[in-house]
Amino acid sequence: MVDIFDEIDEELRAEKAQKLLLRYSGVIGGVAFAIVAAASGWQGWNWWEKRQDAAAATAFISAITPIDASPNLDPGARAALGTSLDSLTASAPQGYRTLARLRSAALKADAGDLQGAAALWDQVAGDAAVDPLIRDLATLIWAQRLIDQGDPARLEARLRPLIEPGNAWRPLAQEQLALLDLRQGKAEAARIALRKLSEDVTAPEGVRNRAIAVLSRLGA
Repeated sequence: MVDIFDEIDEELRAEKAQKLLLRYSGVIGGVAFAIVAAASGWQGWNWWEKRQDAAAATAFISAITPIDASPNLDPGARAALGTSLDSLTASAPQGYRTLARLRSAALKADAGDLQGAAALWDQVAGDAAVDPLIRDLATLIWAQRLIDQGDPARLEARLRPLIEPGNAWRPLAQEQLALLDLRQGKAEAARIALRKLSEDVTAPEGVRNRAIAVLSRLGA
């Protein structure tokens, strides 16, 4: 008797399962199709993204190679390369867009367009999608280029966060702040900062040597 009841129970469950499959067969088929389509779409996206990266890499290398090979380019050639880099800053994937901005900014600064260069450095520094290390580097380069003529209060405000402990650019930012003190006639504050920098074993050797050289000129 127990076996008969078990068989009846199994038949009822099988019949119920068949009804459910018939009722929801469209939904199940749609879900399966969606999964397959999503997988195919993801593969297609990866292929497209790799293709875009490769194209951006080729364009970026083509733009910077003449600059690296011959820094003293004539104005026409420099302008053409600048146009190539500007197009990458507008359309390239994030990594190459950031690199193109930095190289384009350097190109503009070397050509005397400091305002245009500063705008690009500001773009990189304010772009939340860019790695914080690169954003801080853009801020540092901006300050280095404007240290002689930029607004002192703004320069100090931008450099102060870079001298926090653990920041990779701390010694270079400290150097710029010392130079800013000298520019404003704060010789004693500059001496103190430069002396600390010259004794900082964690600072790059070049930074320490420059600090010692400036201290020597100041008679310290």
